[in-house]
Formats: sequence, structure tokens, C-alpha cells
Amino acid sequence: MKNIKFFGSIPAIITPFKKNGDLDLPALEKLVLFQLEGGVDAIVVVGTTGEATTLNDEEYSKVIKTVVKKVAKKVPVIAGAGSNDTKKAIHLSLLAKAAGVDALLHVTPYYNKPTPNGLVLHFKEIAKAVKMPIIIYNVPGRTGSNVSPSTIMRIAREVPEVKAVKEASGSLNQMMEIINEIKKNGPKDFVVFSGDDAVALPLVALGGHGCISVVCNETPKLFSKMIHLALKGNLEEARKIHYELLPLMNINFVESNPIPVKTALAMMGKIAESFRLPLTLIEDKNRVLIEKILKDLKLI
Repeated sequence: MKNIKFFGSIPAIITPFKKNGDLDLPALEKLVLFQLEGGVDAIVVVGTTGEATTLNDEEYSKVIKTVVKKVAKKVPVIAGAGSNDTKKAIHLSLLAKAAGVDALLHVTPYYNKPTPNGLVLHFKEIAKAVKMPIIIYNVPGRTGSNVSPSTIMRIAREVPEVKAVKEASGSLNQMMEIINEIKKNGPKDFVVFSGDDAVALPLVALGGHGCISVVCNETPKLFSKMIHLALKGNLEEARKIHYELLPLMNINFVESNPIPVKTALAMMGKIAESFRLPLTLIEDKNRVLIEKILKDLKLI
């Protein structure tokens, strides 16, 4: 199993589509270069922000291979491979492994709401099948259930392949509880990421290790600078960037992610403004708000 140091600024990169809905791989390659030039520390591909649930197996593999090739081992590539069906999660994980990723991001099973025992067994089966570093993604707003700190720590201890959690519960209290437990009782190499851009700076200040980010798609250089400043303890300078980016962080969730961020990237000339149903074009009133924020940040 690869030994990866998880930290820093990590974009959950979008998947560009052409106007007819097909994959736009040349646009994806340019986005990857934009992120690398911005100083990111890893890239997450085919996650929620990458509209992975609308990709078939061939497209899923093609997107990952495109990113892996363009990254050329400069930073780790992490693939979203989560499902609420353990067998399907393993299937996606094996496809991602074959495509050359360094690690996997697994959202906790949605809809069926497994018990703590079910969650532990879910991650054990995935780890046994793929033998790769895994990041848990706890996002109650999408899964319908929050994974408690005690369950996250149980998974971390019983499944050594699980190396980190992307915490999008919205509860700093919960995140602090995990960080505190790691410091007291380990595992010492377990890492806590923010899954919400607006909470990234507070979490790093409290002992977190970075953020798996949406806003990094639009502003990789500035967001990476903020995270790196915070990790070095320069909170005053990091805070300035945080408040500069906060309107963009917030507007990115004015409608379902990734509708706003893809709209912004289209305005920036990076991609075509194209989604796969059930996602669709942003409402006109929100388009105006995004345009203003991008102009304020001199991104358009």
C-alpha cells in the first residue's frame, strides 16, 4: 500500500462536459494544469463535485486516467468511489485503482443508513479488496445520516487503510472531538480535512490538516496560499484571504453543488456551461450574484 502524506489544499475537481453532454477531456486537462500551477497538494477526481453519479464505468475510468496522466505524479490523485452498495463501492474502487490513482475517497453509504457495525464492515470489505489508502467522507446533508466521532475513530482503528476523514458535518465541535481523540489515543497518522471551504481555516487553526475544496476549482492559487499560511501558523494573513474568498465560498452553494462552481468556471472561460440531468442551468437571479462576485475578485 502506498504511503501518502495527506495535507493541504485539495480541489474536488469538476468534470467538464461539452454542450451535447459528452465528456470534454481537453478542458479537463487544462483544469488540472490550472490546479497544479496554483500549488495544490493533491486532486480529488470523480467526486460529488465531479458529477460522478452520472458517469458510466467507461467514462469514470476515462476521466480518472486523463487526470492521472496530466498530473504525472506531481501530486497524489484521489478518486471518489463511494456507493451505498458495498459491492459497487468495491467495483468502483478497483476501476479507480486500475486507472492509476493513489488513494480513494468513500462517502459513507447514503439512503440505507447503516449502523456503526455496518459502516465498519463496509470499510473493511473495501480495504480488503483494494489495499489502498482510503479517506472517509462524512456529509450528512447528502447521505441523510451523520457518522459520530466514535464511529469514525473505530473505523480508523479497525481498518488501517483508512487514513483520513473529510468532515462536512458542519460541526466544529465534532471535528474537534476527532482531532482531540487522535492526539490522545491515535492513530497518530489519521488526518482530518474540512469538507466545507468556509470552515477550512477554523479547522486548520484547531489542528486539522487542510481542505478538500470546491472553491479551489476557481481560485487554486489563493485558496492554496490560505491553507499553507494557516498550516504554518500565520493565521492573520490566512484570515485576510479567507474573508476575501468567503463570498465565493458561500455562493458556490447557493444551489446544489456543482451547479454554481461550473457556472463560474464557464464565466471564466474554462469550460462549457453543461450539466447532466438531474442537474441543470443555474437560476438567473443566482447567475447575476456569481458574476458580481467573480468581477469583485477580478476572475472575469
